Amino acid sequence: MQQISITDIAGIRIGHAQDREAATGCSVVLGEGGMTAGVDVRGGAPGTRETDLLNPINLVEKIHAVVLAGGSSFGLDAASGVMHYLEERSVGFDAVVAKVPIVCGAVLFDLAVGDYRVRPDGKMGYEACLNAHDAVPRQEGSVGAGTGATVGKILGMDRCMKSGIGVYCVQTGDLKVGAMVAVNCLGDVIDPETGETVAGVLDEKRRGLLNSEEIMIRGFAGRRMEFGGNTTIGVIITNGKLEKSEANKVASMAHNGYGRTMRPAHTMFDGDTIFALTTGDVVTDVSVAGLLAARVMERAVVRAVREATPLCGIRCHSELQIP
Repeated sequence: MQQISITDIAGIRIGHAQDREAATGCSVVLGEGGMTAGVDVRGGAPGTRETDLLNPINLVEKIHAVVLAGGSSFGLDAASGVMHYLEERSVGFDAVVAKVPIVCGAVLFDLAVGDYRVRPDGKMGYEACLNAHDAVPRQEGSVGAGTGATVGKILGMDRCMKSGIGVYCVQTGDLKVGAMVAVNCLGDVIDPETGETVAGVLDEKRRGLLNSEEIMIRGFAGRRMEFGGNTTIGVIITNGKLEKSEANKVASMAHNGYGRTMRPAHTMFDGDTIFALTTGDVVTDVSVAGLLAARVMERAVVRAVREATPLCGIRCHSELQIP
């Protein structure tokens, strides 16, 4: 098994657009030839678009794009720009009177960082499409949907750390499986290969790290938490041949990557969502595709915090020199 670029998977293009001053952005995966897709939503506060279409009992078999965006529910508007981009190119589900682009999406809450009045919109979604290429240098950290992403927020925004977009992809034989994720979790991020906490809630001096789960247990076991502003959203992309139901299973198994790296994951304040997309016809076992999806997702989550850069006064992994 070897590491490759996620854009080595044929049939997809990835693009980002962001407003660094406002600290928000969006990312798009385009598959204009059509992508079989599934989704699994685990968090208690999701913001999603067109996920019902991915149920195997429903009509549409192929989608044409997935949008990941900041801006909370406002950021769902970025998908309108992606639809406009695809419609201009006659890409979409043939509804006889028009071709309707099928654009799925999910959003995270970044309104507490930067300027909450600026959110990803149709213009930004269109720009992300213009920036999409099938062979580009890897873009990670504080870009696209990860521009305003943060982690470790249990003690408030003054004690959180910067996160961003992470990408990781592998190939074994002819099978390729990759992940792209915008990490914006309530809790801490752990590297499962070392057991080290690489980002999370800062101590009082903002130099070291505390344990979010222990803080939650001590402080909220007997009362309700009043906190919001999270959600990790990601995409698994493969060239494995999957049916719609199998793509949903791969998305489900990929959440193991969240569970291995984010503590806690899937809380009521996280709308954790993963899409699974395939553009290929490489024969594979769905369980193998799923376990690889979990592996690349965990590495992508760790990379999202390791590659993040400081923004709006929020410290990042490299500044703290955490192992």
